[in-house]
Amino acid sequence: MTDTRGNPDVPHQLTAAERPAPAHRPAQRTPGRVAVALLGGFRLTLDGSDVELPGGAQRLTAALALSGRMSRSRLAGTLWPETEEHRALARLRTGIWRVNQAAPELVVTAAGEIALHARTEVDVRDVVDRSLRVLHGGEVEPAVWSSGEEAGDLLPGWEDEWLADARERLRQMRLHVMETVAERLCETGSYGLAIEVALTVLRADMLRESAHRVLVRVHLAEGNIGEAWRAYETCVHVLDRELGVRPTRATSDLLAGRPPGVRRRGLSHPH
Repeated sequence: MTDTRGNPDVPHQLTAAERPAPAHRPAQRTPGRVAVALLGGFRLTLDGSDVELPGGAQRLTAALALSGRMSRSRLAGTLWPETEEHRALARLRTGIWRVNQAAPELVVTAAGEIALHARTEVDVRDVVDRSLRVLHGGEVEPAVWSSGEEAGDLLPGWEDEWLADARERLRQMRLHVMETVAERLCETGSYGLAIEVALTVLRADMLRESAHRVLVRVHLAEGNIGEAWRAYETCVHVLDRELGVRPTRATSDLLAGRPPGVRRRGLSHPH
């Protein structure tokens, strides 16, 4: 091979040893342990450390945490319903950039839809999954009902319209789960805990007749007929005062046929 390094008219061909190393291409960043908490307030953590996000980026993250995945136009319209579409989409792009700057690859796009990374932990999803297992006959985990009040409401203080359906769904699920738990506890003879769980439901919604009914059943199962009548009378009084109605047949039949002598003076007989 002719050496051309000394000839200025011939371009010098670099040897393998002289060629610069190829530019290093970093591998795609994968998020660490990412958790989004929505109960009791918004919180984003990355590997256990809090991540600060501005308000718009928080709402973007929360909307995806609740919905799972959404198209760009739908997500933009949900978050900024009173803004022109092109401006809403611009805000969305900015929001995605800000989230991914704080927590790399947290927001991803696939098949034209936007979602949180599949490894993202979301407290609401966890509560819903465990609750559905209980409602379908699965084992009752203490965390499903014991932390119901402690966990807090869904994003308290946020007034966004898109939260209304999610809040009501979560509220109804919590109440149904706690009623189911109270009934299961009653079946196993854990009457004190069953009463406490039933009363927790009534503290959340005193007009919930099904919870009054559970409480009456527990008292009857424990053999406390007087307490059952007292619980029934409370139900009668609350429904009459607030709604102007009487308990349904399903509730009144629980005490129908009970010896009148066990009733306290002033308690109305179910009919």
